[in-house]
Amino acid sequence: MGTGQKRNTLVVKEAYQAMDKFKYEVANELNINMQPIQGDYWGYMTARDCGAVGGHMVKRMIEAAQRTLADQAAQQVSTAFQQSVSAQTPQSSSPGGPSVLTSIPGFTPPQQ
Repeated sequence: MGTGQKRNTLVVKEAYQAMDKFKYEVANELNINMQPIQGDYWGYMTARDCGAVGGHMVKRMIEAAQRTLADQAAQQVSTAFQQSVSAQTPQSSSPGGPSVLTSIPGFTPPQQ
């Protein structure tokens, strides 16, 4: 595929530089020889090396997304628990809970 025929466009165009930097970081971590890269052209790299870089990039992005989702879920559970605890108000001031006598129609507890 020649220059100007690039089909894989980014959804968020502002992320181009970050993704490019990420690609080189992953290649460096995998100890891939980057000498065949000419400018931004990776056409002289082996398919195996390019696939390894792309695969590890996807793997790390999925891990980051899963971590974010797990953190959001934990935060939502924590918030829901705090709301449910704060929504529960004691119905009587007695230490044992409401008295059985309060369920009798016409009964009024003595005022202190």
